[in-house]
Amino acid sequence: MKIVELGHYIAAPFCTRLLADLGAEVIKVEPPGGDPFRGWGAQKDGHSVWFSVHGRNKLSVTLDLKSPEGQRRVKALCARADAVVENFRPGYLERIGLGPEALQAANPGLTVARISGYGQDGPYRDKPAFGAIGEAMGGLRHLTANPGQTELPPPRCGVSISDDLAGMYAALAVVSACWGRAANGGKGRVLDLDLVSSVFSLMEGMLTEHGLFGWVRQPQGAAIATAAPTNTYPCADGKWLCIAGNSDLIFARLMAVIGREDLRDDPRMASNAGRCAHAGELDAAIAAWTRTRSAAEAQEVLEGAEVPCSRLYDIKDAAEDPHFIARGIVSRVEDPLLGPVLHPAPPFRLDGAGPAEMIRWTGREAGADNDHVFHEILREPRA
Repeated sequence: MKIVELGHYIAAPFCTRLLADLGAEVIKVEPPGGDPFRGWGAQKDGHSVWFSVHGRNKLSVTLDLKSPEGQRRVKALCARADAVVENFRPGYLERIGLGPEALQAANPGLTVARISGYGQDGPYRDKPAFGAIGEAMGGLRHLTANPGQTELPPPRCGVSISDDLAGMYAALAVVSACWGRAANGGKGRVLDLDLVSSVFSLMEGMLTEHGLFGWVRQPQGAAIATAAPTNTYPCADGKWLCIAGNSDLIFARLMAVIGREDLRDDPRMASNAGRCAHAGELDAAIAAWTRTRSAAEAQEVLEGAEVPCSRLYDIKDAAEDPHFIARGIVSRVEDPLLGPVLHPAPPFRLDGAGPAEMIRWTGREAGADNDHVFHEILREPRA
């Protein structure tokens, strides 16, 4: 599969990173100064650390999309591609002569995946948006507050979840559209994805509940309204332990471990619905037990009873965890610009192939592949 990325910042490049990890040929088109994302986050020797991951397995070329030469080359790249992925403001590519009609003129089978803040139509189409707006309007940020908390704003989750979700959905849609091209008369499709609806799609049964009953789900803090007990509990060493004891059998094992057989046998707690109605009582009982042990000690006891649990990991915990290392989830790779670096592995296993086979190279310098792409792939004559 051949993909052209006309992306910047996060959403479209995240989509193409997933496709590149899966083996697609991705050509990332950057402006002459490089994707502005290269200036985000930590730098080493003038090179973006994050871009080592963000740009991996992609070829990088630099083009001025507003120039006739840049537009000619983009159209030539799209003429041999299966799909192009972009995340400019709606209407921008049309204004510079690179809209779907122009790109599909020479390649009717081209799939055009478009990612924007609000979508390609609707009354909010032209409003600017970044990932935080997707969280806010999509409903996620309303849920991340602690109940009754009014002094502090609901926190974001710490990563650009709106962009990542839209990128994942776009990757799925691109593969689906390319796979189904024959059934569409050989024609490519124009895919319309946006940050807000990508987040909104995660709101489980909340919309249906509201439509039927007028319910508005309120923030639950570290808990969730639809299952109990499942929460994050304080431990004696100041750390936190996440425990998910919300199936009937696991709940019974959890209550036995903490010495609360009375709650296990309580008719009120016989079903998940009953436990949700009394979640506060259960959380108090579990927290009374976790407060007497360190997080590691409590985790060891609970895992011995096959109760799902985990300490809250920071990135150091993940980097040193034997399971992460054994599975290659944390992968050590050689970056020509940065030296040895750690990468999060692609979250796929194909016939057992791990990250060593899937991380073919790290993010390159902007325009590193101009010569190869223009003169060997497009076969333009050298001056």
